[in-house]
Amino acid sequence: MNRPRERLSRLGPSTLSNAELLALILGAGRSGEDVSSLAIRIVKETGGLWALARMSVAELARIAGIGPAKAARLAAAFELGSRSMVRPDLDVAPLSTSEKVFQRYGRRLMASPIERFIVVCVDAKNRARAEREVARGGRTSCQVDPAEVFRLLVSESASGAIFIHNHPSGDPDPSRQDLELTQRLVSAGSLFDIRILDHLIVGSGRYTSLRDAGLWPTSVVKSSSFVGVVG
Repeated sequence: MNRPRERLSRLGPSTLSNAELLALILGAGRSGEDVSSLAIRIVKETGGLWALARMSVAELARIAGIGPAKAARLAAAFELGSRSMVRPDLDVAPLSTSEKVFQRYGRRLMASPIERFIVVCVDAKNRARAEREVARGGRTSCQVDPAEVFRLLVSESASGAIFIHNHPSGDPDPSRQDLELTQRLVSAGSLFDIRILDHLIVGSGRYTSLRDAGLWPTSVVKSSSFVGVVG
């Protein structure tokens, strides 16, 4: 009667501990270790769900008792949880503030163990037309090719663009490389007549909007097609 699955059915998932929820996703233990014991050990050894969510599939698979199949199941569960935080009405609402951009896109990046750079193409009313991850890197930097960014924007006939990338360290303060790349992208946008609306840096539960923070480029420099680095 007190088994996690039965208690979840009767009282809801909020009544279960992190280890119990993890055990339900894992489904089975291993030789000499039942699934409940396995889940408790994993939570203790890794530092909890936040740490697990930030691991790659390969890192999850290397944890004793998980392996490739359970690692894929865990990664899928974390991604579903991340996507469920985006309300359906945000899909059609104009991206009029940095907070709306963060709600729709930024929360997906908070748990990423590596840097990822996302381009959001918007129309004249700042409604999203398309989004694409154009670069991913390591834990401290990510190389972004402006030519790839603007190929996407031109192909989507975008009127404007918003850039979002994450800092796996959890600190959303912009680096010198972040500011320099933003300058190059804003410069290129002026040549293509594409409005660059903002660049958000996502950290641990918070973000920095370069425009809101008063860090937006104040002058346009010559366009650069070489690869830039965010960090």
